[in-house]
Amino acid sequence: MRMRRKPWARPELAACPFFVDSPLENRNRWEQWFPIKQPLHMELGCGKGTFTAQLAAQNPEINYIAVDIKSEVLAVAKREIERVYSQLGQPVDNIALMSQDIERIDQMMGETDRVDRLYINFCNPWPKPAHRKRRLTHPRQLEKYKTFLNPDARLYFKTDDGGLFRDTLGYLEECGFEVEYSTLDLHHSDYEGNIVTEHEMMFSRQGIPIKFLIARQKLPVNQ
Repeated sequence: MRMRRKPWARPELAACPFFVDSPLENRNRWEQWFPIKQPLHMELGCGKGTFTAQLAAQNPEINYIAVDIKSEVLAVAKREIERVYSQLGQPVDNIALMSQDIERIDQMMGETDRVDRLYINFCNPWPKPAHRKRRLTHPRQLEKYKTFLNPDARLYFKTDDGGLFRDTLGYLEECGFEVEYSTLDLHHSDYEGNIVTEHEMMFSRQGIPIKFLIARQKLPVNQ
């Protein structure tokens, strides 16, 4: 679904202290961007910011990078983040919000930028075979993530699309990840601590089960 153009979006983002206008300039020094050195987590495709706003506000001891590509949706995310933090009486000091083409995430993240947790929620399933390389969980992307993920980092993935979920399980195996937790119906599983995104709410209301997994890179076998 396309979001209508918002004339206020770009000026509002430009004035936002936690919006990063030129993320490529921070490659290999994201740790220095935040006022406090803390573990770094990232959401790819943050959309309207519902997920990151709640997660980051609940975990002030962690720094978060939230990425999407459209200024219109990022401006909505900015307002959502401010709303959640304002209700809690907290300053927004552990979120970096930015626009970046995720297919080129390696231009923004370098080998000295160490991420402990990566969230991918309801990305485009790109169902046509010719387009599947554009999936955010495709091996082409997973190999890029591995350059900045810590060895024991976790990847969290949610989708409504059964085909994408099945393929992602294969992609993870191909790229040296092991799945620690997996469910085909998150809302009827034993997983605790789930934060519902705007897409998750929409699909759940339509009766579509939410697929969810947690994966990590396989540990090397001691010789």
